[in-house]
Amino acid sequence: MQDILSMLNALRRPRLLMRAARIGAEDYRRAAHLPRLLGYGQLPRHAAALMRLMEIEADLNTQRVEDDSAYSLLRHIDVLIAIVGEARVMRAAQGANASH
Repeated sequence: MQDILSMLNALRRPRLLMRAARIGAEDYRRAAHLPRLLGYGQLPRHAAALMRLMEIEADLNTQRVEDDSAYSLLRHIDVLIAIVGEARVMRAAQGANASH
């Protein structure tokens, strides 16, 4: 789990994208957001969801940087919102486990 969180800390994206993601993450609801991004079915565990979301985000970022016509800013922000939301849940769980 720590490797995933350190990967997230190393993630560097434009300030405006990350600000939008942090604001959007305030209303993040796992059951509503993840199926739309990862596909319907049983929700994966937090770490697995984060890994998949990071793969999707890396592809979107490549499209952004290369000025790909298929790039969707809204999808990119949506994925970043889910990443921030999942990371918050993981950090909270990690903090709860450390205090016990």
